[in-house]
Parts: sequence; C-alpha cells; structure tokens
Amino acid sequence: MVLPHSISSCDAFLSDITASDVLQAMFDPLQDVVFSIKDRQGRYVLMSEACVKRCGLHRKEEAIGKTAFALFPEPMAQRYARQDEHVFQTGRPMIGSLDLTVYNDGSTGWCLTTKQPLRDRAGTIVGLTCVSRDLVEPSRARMIDSAFADAIDHMREHYAEKLRLEDLARLASVSEAQFERRMKRVFQLSAGQYLIKLRISAAARMLQHSEEPISGIAQQVGFFDQSLLTRAFRRVTGMSPGQYRRTFS
Repeated sequence: MVLPHSISSCDAFLSDITASDVLQAMFDPLQDVVFSIKDRQGRYVLMSEACVKRCGLHRKEEAIGKTAFALFPEPMAQRYARQDEHVFQTGRPMIGSLDLTVYNDGSTGWCLTTKQPLRDRAGTIVGLTCVSRDLVEPSRARMIDSAFADAIDHMREHYAEKLRLEDLARLASVSEAQFERRMKRVFQLSAGQYLIKLRISAAARMLQHSEEPISGIAQQVGFFDQSLLTRAFRRVTGMSPGQYRRTFS
C-alpha cells in the first residue's frame, strides 16, 4: 500500500515543478558554468545567474528576448551566432568548442562550450541549449590563446581528414610538445585521443540518427576502414557500432 501512495505523491510533486525550475535549480549555484536556452531566432528564453552576471545584467528578465548581439562584443556575438546556425542547420550538437568569454570584471578568459538542439514533439528544431564551463586555471597559466583556439576549431571541423600534429602545432603557433601539453591541460586528452573522441562522437550520432552502413560511416568520420572504427568504438563505448545502433536508434 505504501508504494502506490509514494508514486502518487511523487507525481503530485513533479506536477508542480516546471522544467525551468529544475534547470535554474541545477545551474544557478554554479558560478563557473554559464547556461542558457535560445529560440530558433537566437533570442534568449532562459539563462542561469552566472550568465546574467557575465552579460553585466541585474536580472534575468533583462536578457529575455534579446540576442547575443545585444549582450556581447560584436566579434563574440558573431561567432556565437555562427555556431547557433550550424546547430540549427545540421541538427547536430556542437561539443567542446573553445570560446572566448568576458568575466564580470571585464577581463577575458576561455571556456568550453557545448550546444544541443532542442526539438518539439514533431521533431522540429525550435531552439538550443548552451552550456559553457570556464577554464580559469589554463587561462591564467596562458595555456590558451586565439591561435590555440583556432587549432581546436580546425580539429573539430576537419576531424575526418588526416591531421598531423606538426600542422596543428603550427596553427597554434607553438611546438609539438607545447601543443600536446596544452591539450592535456585543457582537455585531459592528448591530441590523438581528442581526435579519436571527435570521430567516435560523430560516428555515434550517425549510428543513432541515420541508416548509413557502418562501412560508410567509418569512411565519413575518418577511420577509413570499418574494422578500425569497430575497434576504436568498442574501446571507448564497450559496444560495437552495430550494438550501439540497435541499443540507441
């Protein structure tokens, strides 16, 4: 008799809580994490307290209905808008983007940003969520600058190609050893491991949301051979690509 009563109580409790209540309770206490939700036109519909302060505002209501262009310096707003449009157009999440941010005192730093598309019940993309985590210590240690961020952008955009460490280091204007140290400090991964992570993430999305043959997916994400993809995928996820597709698609 206790269990049905408990379930009923839980249902009543949850019915009085909105999604925005839950999200704000989760993110508002976190000062080094900026969270927001935007609609399809790039207008803010929800943001965390840290995001409010980062934008130099006093209340969340001041941001609602505005775009990044009203809240951030022009070059930053342009980059954010390009990222948003890419998510809207492709329907794919943007994970681990290295972005410039402005702190409350006007100083600049770096953060890792993930953006996920939001869909309505019909599957249409109606907005996105954005979570950015500050990288305070690597920034202070001068492990990150615009050249390093450009190299990370290059990896994220060209992960399916053959990328050489020496070329990435050249993009970042550092030596190969320095580039590897920065990768491990910022991402806790070597450059090679980070590249594998990008490829596995892309393969997982395709396995889940397309009917592309696994051999074709291997070619498209840069493994060039189904057996190579299978070994790497199993090592990271504990499943073969086929098992992953059957489980999550």
